[in-house]
Amino acid sequence: MTSPLPGAEPGLYLDANATEALRPEAREAVLAAFDLVGNPASVHADGRAARKLLESARAALAARLGARPENVVFCAGATEANAMAIHGLAGGGAIVIGATEHDAVRAAAPAALIAPVDAAGRLDQAGFAALLAAHRPALACVMAANNETGVLNDI
Repeated sequence: MTSPLPGAEPGLYLDANATEALRPEAREAVLAAFDLVGNPASVHADGRAARKLLESARAALAARLGARPENVVFCAGATEANAMAIHGLAGGGAIVIGATEHDAVRAAAPAALIAPVDAAGRLDQAGFAALLAAHRPALACVMAANNETGVLNDI
């Protein structure tokens, strides 16, 4: 993809860490949604229209993912989504995270056991396996691809 920023030098835009250009059809959908003023939790006509749009988006995403609509949850961002997933899945049990895990994951699991990484920043497989065997955690969080370094973990 080329840079989404006006005036940027031509080339590839590869830094999608916090932002990415919208596809034209997504932009159209967002702009149409901005015209709605209703709170989807309200029972008046505007609220019902907003709820209909929200549920339609939920159903479309669920179908695309092969999921049930009631299992699709919209969050304000990745930090909220990580916290929700970690707290929901761990159920109070032990959590293991990689030493180079995203700050949002570390914040959501402050008591997590930290799996070591090697000098290149890749998950230390033996250290990770030892933590899993010793603590039998309810949840382990390890990045497949590190968003800061580009390191790929063999998970």
